[in-house]
Amino acid sequence: MGTPVEVRQVSGVDWYEEADPEQGTWRLSLVTYGKCVYWVNGDKLIMEKGELLLIPAGVPYYGKSIPTVTHTQIMVQWTEAVSAGLSVLERTEALKHKPGCYELIHERLKVIHQQWHERPSYYVILIEALLTEVLIYISRELDRGAITPEKHLHVERMKSYIERHYREKITKEELGDAIAKTPNYAAVLFKSVTGQTISQYVHAQRMKRAAYLLTESQLTVQEIAEFLGYQDLSYFYRIYRRVTGSAPSDLLQERPRTI
Repeated sequence: MGTPVEVRQVSGVDWYEEADPEQGTWRLSLVTYGKCVYWVNGDKLIMEKGELLLIPAGVPYYGKSIPTVTHTQIMVQWTEAVSAGLSVLERTEALKHKPGCYELIHERLKVIHQQWHERPSYYVILIEALLTEVLIYISRELDRGAITPEKHLHVERMKSYIERHYREKITKEELGDAIAKTPNYAAVLFKSVTGQTISQYVHAQRMKRAAYLLTESQLTVQEIAEFLGYQDLSYFYRIYRRVTGSAPSDLLQERPRTI
C-alpha cells in the first residue's frame, strides 16, 4: 500500500476539484449524503449516497457539486500502490460501485479521517492498515460479482427493519418475514452483502445510539445500556469496547454542561 497524502471530508453545495494526472496518486471517495457529479476520462458519473468512486493514478477527472444539492463525501488519496494481490488495485480504469458493506467502509473511512486530522503517534501506519481493509472489502465484492438490485433491495429492507427495532432482540426469522424469504436465506444474504452478521449489525447500530446518548443526554451509562436493550452493564461495556475501541465513560466528559 502506498503512503496516504491527503484525507478530506467535503460538505456543502460549492465543492469543485480537478485532478493533476501527473501526481501519481490513487483516490477513493465515498458519498455519505446527497449526490454530486464527476467527469472521469470524459464520462459523466452521478454519485449518490452509498456509492464509492475509485480512481487509479494517472486517470484524469474533475468533480463538483450539483447546483442547489448539498452532499457529503470522505476522500482519501495515496501514492501509487503496489497491488499486493488485491484485485481492485489491478484496475486501470475508474470504478463506480455501490458496496453492500457500506457501513463497514464508512466507519473505517471516518476513523481514517479522524486519524489524519488528529495525527497521533503511528497514525500513518494505522491509516494504511484501515485503507487496506477497505480495499479488501471492495475486492471481495468485485471478486464475487455484482450484487443484484433485488439483493440490495432485500438487504435495505432488512436494515430498515433493524432501524425500527434495534432496541429489541432481532432474529433471522423476523428478517426473513420482512423480505418474504426463509430465515436461513435472510441470514446468509445479509452476511454476504454487508460483511456483518445480523447480530454484529444490530450491536453496531446500538453503539451509534449509545455514543450519541453518552455525549448529548444526561442519562447514566446504566440507563443508556438498559434503553438499548442491555440488562447486563458489563456486557454492554464489552460490546461498546469491541465496536468502538474505547470505553463508554470516555465520552462522558464531552457532555454539555447543565446549569
